[in-house]
Amino acid sequence: MNKEIESMLIGKRCVPLATGTPALDSAEVSRLLSAIPEWKVVDNVLTREYVTQTYMDGVKWFALIASMAEQDDHHPDAYITWCRVKLTLWTHTVGGLSENDFILAAKLERAWKGLSV
Repeated sequence: MNKEIESMLIGKRCVPLATGTPALDSAEVSRLLSAIPEWKVVDNVLTREYVTQTYMDGVKWFALIASMAEQDDHHPDAYITWCRVKLTLWTHTVGGLSENDFILAAKLERAWKGLSV
């Protein structure tokens, strides 16, 4: 894990991006992904599955995700099942990945590591 990039991402806020803003190129995606190795890029979206002890732990974790997403005004797609929360992030206005996706993912990882879920 690249702690320097992780700290940089966590220190930022997501910003609105105009339609037509270019998506990140593959080199930049790889560089930023080094800060959040639990996340993967699949079909040009950032994805991560969290495993919890119970269904309700997953719901509680998602409540925190929703709150954090609202604070940064960048909202993941989520799927909650028995003991699992799957997230996907991508920036609709750029038609792919932006730094916003990595900012929120890094903040979520930091929060996840601080939980006892």
